[in-house]
This record gives sequence, C-alpha cells and structure tokens, in this order.
Amino acid sequence: MRLGKDFIDKPIYTLDEGKFLGKIQDLYLDDSLEAVLGVYLGAQGLVRRRAQLIRSGDVVLFGVDAVLVKSAGVVTDDNEFAAAKSWLRRDKLTGRDVDTPGGTRLGVLGDVVIDATGRVTAFALSRVFVEGPVAEKRVIDRRAVQDTGSVDGRMTVDLSRVEAALVDMPVLPPAEDIPITVEPKE
Repeated sequence: MRLGKDFIDKPIYTLDEGKFLGKIQDLYLDDSLEAVLGVYLGAQGLVRRRAQLIRSGDVVLFGVDAVLVKSAGVVTDDNEFAAAKSWLRRDKLTGRDVDTPGGTRLGVLGDVVIDATGRVTAFALSRVFVEGPVAEKRVIDRRAVQDTGSVDGRMTVDLSRVEAALVDMPVLPPAEDIPITVEPKE
C-alpha cells in the first residue's frame, strides 16, 4: 500500500516505444472514494484549458519508479472523455475534516492510501484531534466511512469500525509533506 502522494511526479512511459509522456500531477478518484480512475497530467491550452489524463484501465503498471501505459494514444483530455469532469482529484480531497456522526472531530484528511490494484483502502490523517489508536496510527480504514463528504466537505466515519480496523493496520511512516499534528480535545 502506498500514499497517493507517492505517485506524484512519477514519469509515465509507453510500453510499446518507451516514449516519455509526462509526469503525474495528481490522481483522479471516483465519487465514493473507492478507486483511482485515472492520472492527471496537467492542463493545456491558453484560452480553453483542457485537463490531460490517462484512464486507469490504460495503465499497465504503477511502478515504484515509473508508470507504464500501453501507448501514447492513451492520453486524452476531459473534452474527449467527458466523464472525467465529474471525477474528484486527490488534491481537492486533502484538508477535508473527518468527524463521527455525533460531531466529534477526529482529524483532517492528508492523503489516500492505495493498494496495488488502484483501490483506496484507507485515508491518512494530517492532523489528529483525538487520543488513542487513531492518534497513534493516523489512518482511517475505507470501510469505516459512512459519508465521503462530497456535499458538505466533512467526511463522517464510524469510530468503532475505525478503531477495530486499526488493530491490524501498520503505522504509516512519517511523510515530510503531510505534517502530523496531534491536538488533544479541549
């Protein structure tokens, strides 16, 4: 499992010709925050900006050092592939508050945790406002999410499911661009 930030700035090469296509600028996620749908390469155009992207199905390998795609023809834009306009970019997700249904503020979302198949398995917290297992491991299991916060910007999670899932979850390594702050409840 890897943090979403680990994919940023990875070079993208074609498998057929070894051609360099660019670097990943961000990841596209589905509305339910369960899977990576594509990679964002940046925007092009002065007047009519178009987001350049590659769909996940066209990625052959999300490697440690690089990403391999089938061919140069897999690069498209959000005008040619209109469904991409509804996809959520990872950078728009970071900073989202994480609460319980009762309103207890647990933390602030820092990143997504992605498995080898491109599924979102958990969410890393950049700030933690509670003590205990959540503060120690700084992670929320995806299965504990009740509401992704797509409407109000606040993710709601079942705290008992979060803590139960933390028993087997490893501690996330510190990341320099995800500052970790533990703030005790007042």
